[in-house]
Amino acid sequence: MATTTTPGSHMAAVKPCISSSRRTYKSGTANFGTNSEVGVWRRLQSSSHISATQPFFQSFKSGPTKSVKAVTRAMSGAAENSPLPGLPIDLRGKRAFIAGVADDHGYGWAIAKSLAAAGAEILVGTWVPALNIFESSLRRGKFDESRKLPDGSLMEITKVYPLDAVYDDPEDVPEDVKSNKRYLGSSNWTVKEVVESVKQDFGSIDILVHSLANGPEVTKPLLETSRYGYLAAISASSYSYVSLLKHFAPIINPGTNLWVNFNMTGGTSISLTYIASERIIPGYGGGMSSAKAALESDTRVLAFEAGRKHNIRVNTISAGPLRSRAAKAIGFIDMMIDYSSENAPLQKELSAEEVGNAAAFLSSPLASAITGTVLYVDNGLNAMGVGVDSPVFENLDIPKAAK
Repeated sequence: MATTTTPGSHMAAVKPCISSSRRTYKSGTANFGTNSEVGVWRRLQSSSHISATQPFFQSFKSGPTKSVKAVTRAMSGAAENSPLPGLPIDLRGKRAFIAGVADDHGYGWAIAKSLAAAGAEILVGTWVPALNIFESSLRRGKFDESRKLPDGSLMEITKVYPLDAVYDDPEDVPEDVKSNKRYLGSSNWTVKEVVESVKQDFGSIDILVHSLANGPEVTKPLLETSRYGYLAAISASSYSYVSLLKHFAPIINPGTNLWVNFNMTGGTSISLTYIASERIIPGYGGGMSSAKAALESDTRVLAFEAGRKHNIRVNTISAGPLRSRAAKAIGFIDMMIDYSSENAPLQKELSAEEVGNAAAFLSSPLASAITGTVLYVDNGLNAMGVGVDSPVFENLDIPKAAK
C-alpha cells in the first residue's frame, strides 16, 4: 500500500491492492446504476486530490496576502478525458458464502448472481435434504438460463456445501436426524463443520449472506402455535444467523481502514427479513413474525459486537413478497404480491434481482459506513399506514401508476 504526499498538493493517492494470496475469479465489475445490464469491465480507482495555486501552508509575512484557491476533484485510474461509465460495484477478489440456496428462484440465488456479476467468487450452503437435487440440477444444466449474468457469461458456483444451520456442531444433532435417510451420505454439515471446511478449502471469506427461514407451524395463528413450533422458528430463522456469524467471523477478512485502502473496507454480513417483524401480517404465523423481529434486533447488536471485534458490517434487507418456492408454502403469497402492487408507492411487482442488487451494494465499499441497518427493498410498502385499495378510500383521488 503506497501513499504519496506532496505538501499542500493532495490528501492521499489511494491505490487499492489485493494480497497475492487472494484468488480472483472474475475480471469485471457490475454497474447497477445505469439502465444497461452490461457490466462495466473497468476498475475505478478513486483518489481525492487538493490542488492549490500556492502551497497550502505558508509562512506569514506583513503586508497583503494572496488568497489560496483550492480545487477538489475525483480522479479515476484512467485518463481524465476517458468517459466515466458510472460508479461501479467492484467485488473482484472477494469471496462470498451464501447460506440457504437450494434452487434458482429465491432471494439467495438472486443475491449470489448479483455478487457474481460484481466479480465475487461464490460459495453456497444448501440444506442437506435438498442437496442432491440442487447439485444434480446444476450439473445437468437446468439452471443455465437463470445463471446468465449481465455480460452473457454464466454464474459459477465454486463449491456447494451441505448445511443445516439449526445445529451448531455434531453433538447437537439428535439420533433420529443422523439416521434420517435424507441426511445419509452427507457429512460435515453442522455450522461449525461447514466453517472448518471453508477455512480448510479457501482460508477465508469476505461476505456472509444468511438466506434461511423456516417455521414448521407458519400457517398457525400465534395463539395456536406450540412451544416447539415457536422455538423452532426462532432457531432456524434468527439464531441460525447468530451462529453462522459467530463461527464465520474469525475467517471473514477484516480489511483495512477506508482512508488507507479504498477497496478493503472490512467484511460484511447480510440477512433477509420481512415487514411482519413490525406490522401485523395475518397468516404469517407460527412464531415467524417473532423470529424476524429477533433477527432485526440481533442485526443491531451484532453490528456493534462484530464491528468492534472483527470490523464486520452487519445489515439486513427487508424484502417484499416474492413467488419463491418457500413463500408458496405459506399459501397466500399471490395475495400478498397483489396487495403490494395495489398499495405500495411503486406499483410494480418486486423482482428478486432488485434485492440481489441491494445486497451487492451493501457488500461493496460504497456502503462502507452502513451497518446495523434494516434496508427496505419492497417498493416502499413499509412506508404505508393504510391499504389505499380499501373501499373506505374509494372517493379519494388517489393517483395510480401509469400503465
